[in-house]
Amino acid sequence: MPAAPDAAPLPLRTATIRVGLVEDDATTRAILESAITGQADMQLVLQAASRQQALALLPRAPLDVLLVDLGLPDGSGLDVITAARRQWPECSVLVSTIFGDEMHVLPSIEAGAMGYLLKDASAPGLVDEIRSVHAGGSPISPMVARKILARTALRQAPREPGTTDRPALAAYEQQAAPAPRPAVTLSPREHEVLLRVSKGFTAEETAHALGVSPSTVLTFVRRIYAKLEVNTRAEAILEAQRHGILLQ
Repeated sequence: MPAAPDAAPLPLRTATIRVGLVEDDATTRAILESAITGQADMQLVLQAASRQQALALLPRAPLDVLLVDLGLPDGSGLDVITAARRQWPECSVLVSTIFGDEMHVLPSIEAGAMGYLLKDASAPGLVDEIRSVHAGGSPISPMVARKILARTALRQAPREPGTTDRPALAAYEQQAAPAPRPAVTLSPREHEVLLRVSKGFTAEETAHALGVSPSTVLTFVRRIYAKLEVNTRAEAILEAQRHGILLQ
C-alpha cells in the first residue's frame, strides 16, 4: 500500500551524524557551529536563529540530532521540537536552554525531546552529548534530573485514607516546602554583570563592555553566586528570575 501523501520520509542511518542547530544568540550559535563542524563524524545541515526559520528549514534535509533552544525571539522552541519529530521521526531532539523549571522541562519531554541540558555546558561537552543522544542516550543536566525526581517522589507520596491524590499531593508539597528565602539584592554593577552573563557574554566581553578588567568581572560573578547561593551560570539565571532580578 502506498504511503499517505503527507507521510514524512524516514532518514537513512549514516556514519555521519546530521545535526541541526536552533539558537537565537549569534555568539553561542557561532561557538556551537565551530565545535560541530570541527568533528569528523558530524555534519551541520541546519542552522536557524528563530522559530519561523527553523520550521521553514526542517523539511529540507534529514536530521539525526536537533539541538534546540526554547526561548526563541518569535515563539517557543517546543513548536520546533514537535515539528522535527513529526517531519523526521528518527531524529533525536536535545534541548539546550537556560530554563530548568518544570514548566519548560516536562512539556519539552512530552513534545519529544530525548535530552535536556542547561546552558552551563561547554561546547565540547555538548558535542559529546550529541553523540550520546544519537547513540540512544538521554542526557539530562543534574539540576534538571533532581527536579524531575523530586516531582516523581511527590506524586508517589502515600496519601491519607479517604483522600484523593491531588489533596494528598498538595498537603505533602506544603509539608515539604522549604522555608522562604530572604530577598536577594544586587548592586547596580552586579546586575549589569549578571545581565550580560545571562546573554552568554564571556568575562572578557563583559569586561570590555563595562570598562573593567576580566578579573574584576569574575569577582562580581563570585559575589553574585554567593548572594544567590548557586554554583553555575544556569542556576544563577534561574535564581535571579525567581527573585525578580531578571525578567523571564
